[in-house]
Amino acid sequence: MKQENIIQTKTYDFAIKVVNLYRFLSEEKREYVLSKQLLRSGTSIGANIEEGIGGQSSKDFFAKLNIAYKEARESHYWLRLLKDTGYLEVEKATGYINDCDELLRIIGSIIKTMKTKLGIDIPNS
Repeated sequence: MKQENIIQTKTYDFAIKVVNLYRFLSEEKREYVLSKQLLRSGTSIGANIEEGIGGQSSKDFFAKLNIAYKEARESHYWLRLLKDTGYLEVEKATGYINDCDELLRIIGSIIKTMKTKLGIDIPNS
């Protein structure tokens, strides 16, 4: 029996939430620019995790994880901006931001572990 990959599951679930949030923002709030940016970065996190899992080497996986981390940082930015400009209610935005924070912590932890495992000396993200 295959064990669940927690980061794969969490990034996929986050992507679904982002797609639904995009629908809400574009249909209800008539906001298209910021929400599209969030859609791109928020769904890219999981896509890069998937690519990394299917990678040919540990270094390939490591590279995709770093991209996923950057996309999560960008998503965090767009969520804060949507909240601070009033497109997202504080309570709703806080849930998404907390989810994004969790992804950043998990991906950051995996990156840190892999740096040690691979003997890579790269400054902290």
